[in-house]
Amino acid sequence: MLELSILGFLYETPLHGYELRKRITALTGHVRPVGESTLYPAIKRLEKAGLLVRETQPGPAAAPRQVLTLTSAGREELRRRLADAEGPEVTDENRWFALLAFLRHLDDPTAQATVLRRRLAFLEEPASFFYDGDRPVRAEEPDDPFRHGVLTIARATTQAELTWLRTTLAELESS
Repeated sequence: MLELSILGFLYETPLHGYELRKRITALTGHVRPVGESTLYPAIKRLEKAGLLVRETQPGPAAAPRQVLTLTSAGREELRRRLADAEGPEVTDENRWFALLAFLRHLDDPTAQATVLRRRLAFLEEPASFFYDGDRPVRAEEPDDPFRHGVLTIARATTQAELTWLRTTLAELESS
């Protein structure tokens, strides 16, 4: 999720580390805070892989700053990661939102639709957070009002996403 976010934001514009961290935090910080101890090692891995480069530029005040720019290999890697997204990238809500934030960079509507269909297939599978033995518990069943709340909210969120996915797929497939 972190590397995808780095690639995604740099795909849009070159950024210095502080600005990149602010953008990633705004996207995913509610789930996983982005500290320097995780961001900069990820940047170094991507740089070592030839996916981004650093350039020293004069800072707005006196100190120079390192500006990160995506290479053509980095742009291609982002598109590959978006197109190949499956498993946790489409089933884990937080990873899915990070992926969805950059899916527009996958230029091919057919490829975008393929990724959305993977998420749709996952959401259409029956699921529950709670079980009574091997049997899933439905939202109407729990005597616990808090579990009932979890299930009710999850169902409403899923329904909204299903509606959005189906509408967006229809639009992509008609273009």
